[in-house]
Amino acid sequence: MTIKVTLRDKPISKGRKSLYLDFYPSIPHPKTGAHTRREFLGLYTFEKAKTQTEKQHNSETQKIAERIRQKKENLLNKPEIYSQYEKEQLKIKEQGEINFVEYFRKLANKRKASNYDNWISALHYLEAFTKGNLKFADLNEMFLEDFKDYLLSTKSKKSDKTLSQNSAVSYFNKVKATIKQAYKDGILQTDLNAKVSPIKPEETRREYLTIEELNALAKTPFSNELLKRAVLFSALTGLRFSDIKKMVWREMEYIAGQGYFINFNQKKTKGVEVYPISEQAYNLTKGKENPKDMEQDKNVFDNLPYSAYHNKQLGKWILEAGITKKITFHNFRHTFATLQLFNGTDIYTVSKMLGHKDLKTTQIYAKIVDESKREASNKIQLDL
Repeated sequence: MTIKVTLRDKPISKGRKSLYLDFYPSIPHPKTGAHTRREFLGLYTFEKAKTQTEKQHNSETQKIAERIRQKKENLLNKPEIYSQYEKEQLKIKEQGEINFVEYFRKLANKRKASNYDNWISALHYLEAFTKGNLKFADLNEMFLEDFKDYLLSTKSKKSDKTLSQNSAVSYFNKVKATIKQAYKDGILQTDLNAKVSPIKPEETRREYLTIEELNALAKTPFSNELLKRAVLFSALTGLRFSDIKKMVWREMEYIAGQGYFINFNQKKTKGVEVYPISEQAYNLTKGKENPKDMEQDKNVFDNLPYSAYHNKQLGKWILEAGITKKITFHNFRHTFATLQLFNGTDIYTVSKMLGHKDLKTTQIYAKIVDESKREASNKIQLDL
């Protein structure tokens, strides 16, 4: 419906006329919301202009009032206050004012366990570099390249050494993941993540135990019997500490003629796994022959401890077994993978058993095996 706006006047005191707008049909009052036909402009003209000054006043005031009338009529009859393009531009401007650091923090707080800690560490470096404030409008390729350089040259917050390359890789990947999410959420108009290359990881040696070392360790007494069983369970199954710690009896299953299985969600990758384990690995749980006879919601390795103190205990036990390698709990997962490949299990099967989403992640173990084979081939030398 078209709203007609007419400029009218009403006589007031001292021979003057007050100018107002007449709306047809009526419109809501901007303050009260009640419908009205009138809007007084606060302008007046002389009813009978006598002097040249009064005549000029009337002429100029009439022009001002007419401009107001036209603007009001255009505004009321425009289908929308803003065109679609104008609305999109306004939205882009508003989103450009959002603080990228705060957006990153919100994503970090949705993470859990060890992944949460890694995101928070990345946040600390982002805050240090930006002083906690970075508008999305200022987020570009140059900033990301500068932040990349910063991560590769800054001091670690945990020591006086430069931040390790692989830590820089991890933290920068968190920023890239945040940018990717912002693009999905419509905050960024371009896929900035795709335009910036990640930091190349530095190849690290994944320490593992040989089968002889693993057997020596199994035979060496350890005061922490629960931790010992969990460590050996990891070596026989390849499971992470986080998955072993959270595992409950209802996730264990025994099928006659097939053996033992674990049905669970991997804590890190969130992947659903049906995981066969050996009878020897199951025996380390100290469970009944059929896991269904156990208290189903209770943890398999109940109250499993692990801290800096327990890691120190673990190191001492490994030394007592005559092993001088630097080994942590996670190295027993590496041990499982490497020994499987040494014994002829194909890399695809090992990858599935480890719960890797990408075969490339497993290939590092194949490289270790290839290097070991090369070393073995050079051990036989003829005296020619």
